This record gives sequence, structure tokens and C-alpha cells, in this order.
Amino acid sequence: MSDWTQTTAWLYAWAMERLPLLLDLSIRLGFILLLAWVLRMLARRAINLVYTALRNRADSNEDIKRIDTLVRVGRYAASAVIVVLAAGLALSVLGVSVAPLLATAGVAGIAIGFGAQSLVKDLFSGFFVLLENQIRVGDVVSIAGHSGIVEEVTLRYVRLRDYEGNVHFVPNGEITTVTSLSRGFAHAVIDVGVHYRERVDDIFELMKEVAAGLRQDETLGPKILEDLEIAGIESWADSAVTLRARFKVLPLAQWEIRREYLRRLKAAFDERGHEIPYPQVTLSFARETEAVLVDQVAGRLAPKALAPV
Repeated sequence: MSDWTQTTAWLYAWAMERLPLLLDLSIRLGFILLLAWVLRMLARRAINLVYTALRNRADSNEDIKRIDTLVRVGRYAASAVIVVLAAGLALSVLGVSVAPLLATAGVAGIAIGFGAQSLVKDLFSGFFVLLENQIRVGDVVSIAGHSGIVEEVTLRYVRLRDYEGNVHFVPNGEITTVTSLSRGFAHAVIDVGVHYRERVDDIFELMKEVAAGLRQDETLGPKILEDLEIAGIESWADSAVTLRARFKVLPLAQWEIRREYLRRLKAAFDERGHEIPYPQVTLSFARETEAVLVDQVAGRLAPKALAPV
């Protein structure tokens, strides 16, 4: 009998001897995978039911944002727990004891703990960010030097998309201060520069008139919570008197309200003949220099002035 025939016979005998064991392991592992998949589907179903119930009972958009954020994290946490449990059961079926692995992981955890400090910091920070409701999906925030709308919040990071469409992943451990632009209400701050020759009180009345018209707008009016608040003269600039006012508006409506108000105010200025200033420079000369300049200008203009018509 050739070596190839002997090898084939040995492999066949080995496979037939262990076939029941392999079938048993395959069935058990398949059952574990099926059970994990069913549990994951049930968990998602339960979370979706809770989400629907909470969303229907939400009283404001603020509550809806918080619910959306917590549901996203809940789905992530449920999936992670199910995967860990399934992996533990699979190892037990394969004959690998989980207890020594846990002990080894504990010892190894001490060794690698210093290297994983940032990860642990991110997870703990993310937990408190969610617990204290600091950041929610849909908020416009400024964190760690980046500003944008929050697209995702996890225990590990916050995902932002800025005005230009760039996506920023900010680890929770780097979040020290959160500046939210979408909580409760916002102010649309208006700075208007007018010429020094203009009567400030007349400009104030015109600003109120334009603001009243804006509040009557069917689209933008409901986003304005209070009438225009005029603070007064903000500064005396080089070429203009700067007037400041503000609207109290719904969150995230401040930019839209400000742009439309300035557009209408510019049209009102043009219609009433109010001058919008531009940079001007006043030059002062010594008398001797002034006399020389006058003579030079007169000398250049004299031939044209005396020329026959």
C-alpha cells in the first residue's frame, strides 16, 4: 500500500472518530450564534418600543434630542453585552475555561492599564456626558476647538459635522468645556453702523419698524420669541457709530433671523436715504505744507480752468 493511500485512510479514520464531536461543537456554536442574534433583535425591538413610548410622551424638542442620544447609546451597550456573553459561552463550549482568562486579563490589565488610560478616561467622561445631558444628537456645540452639529454620541467619542461639512471625532476625554448653541433659546445679535451725521433716535425707530415687519413674517415670525431689544450705542468707530440690538429667538434660528433682518434693514436704509458709512480719513497739515499744496493744486488746475469753452 502506498504512502498516499495510508495517509488518506488515516485521515478518514481520524475524521470518522471525531465527527460526532465536531458535529456536536458545530451545533452548540451555531445555537450560541443564533441565540445571540435573537437576543440582539429582541433587545433592539425592546429599545425601539421604549423609544417610541418616550418620544410620544416628550413635551419638547429638547426631550426628543435627549431620548435620541440615550437610545443610540443603549443600542450600542446592549450589542456589546450580548457579544461578550456569546464569546464567553463559545469559549466554554470549545473547552476553554473563562476563569483563567479573567485572571490573566486582570493581571494583564494592570500591565496595559497605563497605556489604556486615555481609553478609560474617554469611557468615564462619556458616561458623565450622557448622565448629565451635556450633549445630545442634533445640538450645535463647540467642544475641544471644534464647532458643529452633533451627529453621534457614544461612550468613546462625539462626532461633529461643521458648517463646511467636515466631520470631527472628538474623544470624550478631551471634552473639558461644552458650549451649546441650541439650549432653550438664543440671541440674534445685530450690530448696525450708521454715519455720524445721522440722528441715532431716528435709526432706532427704523430698526423697530423693520423688526415689527419681520415678526409678521409667516415663516420667520414664529421663530422670534420677543420683540427687538435695543441696547443702544455700542461704540464710536473710526467711520461709524455702532448700534447694537438683539432678538430672542428659538435655538439655531439666530443666524437665519440675523441675515434676514439685516437684508430688510439695508432695504429700509436705501428707501429712507440713510447713509451707510464707509471708511474715511481726515488729513491735517501744517500751515506751510497746506499753502504749498494749495499752490500746487492751483497750478495744475489753472490751465484747464482758463481754457476756452
